[in-house]
Amino acid sequence: MPQELADKTLQLHSLVTDDGNIELSLVSVDVSEPADDEVVVRIEASPINPSDLGLLFGAADRSTARQTGTATDPVITVTIPEPFRQAMAPRLNQSLAAGNEGAGIVVAAGSSDEAQALMGKTVGIIGGAMYSQYRTIAARDCLVLHDGTTPYEGASCFVNPLTALGMVGTMQMEGHSALLHTAAASNLGQMLVKICLQDGVELVNVVRKEEHVALLKELGAKYVCNSSSPSFKQDLTDQLTETGATIGFDATGGGKLAGYILAAMEAAINRRAGAEFNRYGSNTHKQVYIYGGLETSPTQFNRNFGMSWGIGGWLLGPFLQKVGPEGAQRLRDRVAAEIKTTFKSSYSKEVSLNEALQVESVQVYGSVATGQKFLINPQK
Repeated sequence: MPQELADKTLQLHSLVTDDGNIELSLVSVDVSEPADDEVVVRIEASPINPSDLGLLFGAADRSTARQTGTATDPVITVTIPEPFRQAMAPRLNQSLAAGNEGAGIVVAAGSSDEAQALMGKTVGIIGGAMYSQYRTIAARDCLVLHDGTTPYEGASCFVNPLTALGMVGTMQMEGHSALLHTAAASNLGQMLVKICLQDGVELVNVVRKEEHVALLKELGAKYVCNSSSPSFKQDLTDQLTETGATIGFDATGGGKLAGYILAAMEAAINRRAGAEFNRYGSNTHKQVYIYGGLETSPTQFNRNFGMSWGIGGWLLGPFLQKVGPEGAQRLRDRVAAEIKTTFKSSYSKEVSLNEALQVESVQVYGSVATGQKFLINPQK
């Protein structure tokens, strides 16, 4: 292996303990020699996505976070409420490396042509354990970033961009003509706005604050409604009537929002068709996919939207399996080409591995608030 490559790497791990807590700490592990089809990447940027928080904190109450250890080796401990401990039992005493995606420089490569071609390249990578100084990974899991693209710019080149593209792809595959998205002022939501503008797809954006309405309008979004507004239900129905959107992607998950969306879709369908009353509702299928859990309360709805509807979960992995390797590569190529424009990500703060384990940091990135996305730089 190259002289500059360390034998050990620090990784951020999450551990469920016997006493009902989750401990976050830095663990020193070996940097494994790359196999023929593998490379070693020096990770220089890795985002903290909402999907990462599930592994980091599980069902623990983040408000209970407390810091122990030392200044150079901090430990964060959070308490799992008693009702949720059984659900976390399969993770008991397993120290799991966190971080879904990241970007960095290839510093070592196996003997295959595919691996050797990546030597010295700046790449985006996905595959877990990205909150790490070095990561050995299959060459096929690397996305070569265009010349002039930094690891900072390419850190979020998988989860959010491919999810946004997957939403549009799912809409098309399932025969819908327009779509709706909640928590739409997020990095992902802003990407989706840009994609739909480019591709000529009508998009209804649901946000929670008036400043988020202004943000998306500045990007060119035509349809934005504020769920905190007294006129939200009417605004939602009006915008669904104009767009004809019959599929939605909900990042909140809990509460009554999914039900409100289905009811507004049904009302919009009937308004557009001038339909007479039918006790079974319209024949047009309405679909809401839940892909996040920003709201942790139970999902609730009143069945006032007929019988042609569905609520289900949506994940990026199964979508990529549906489109196949060639389809997935086309999406990845688009992301690489537009990483500084359509798929540009912004971060509120860049932190080191050590700084990510400070209570004040946990309280911010653990809140999952729009505009408070952290980036970990393991080399910092």
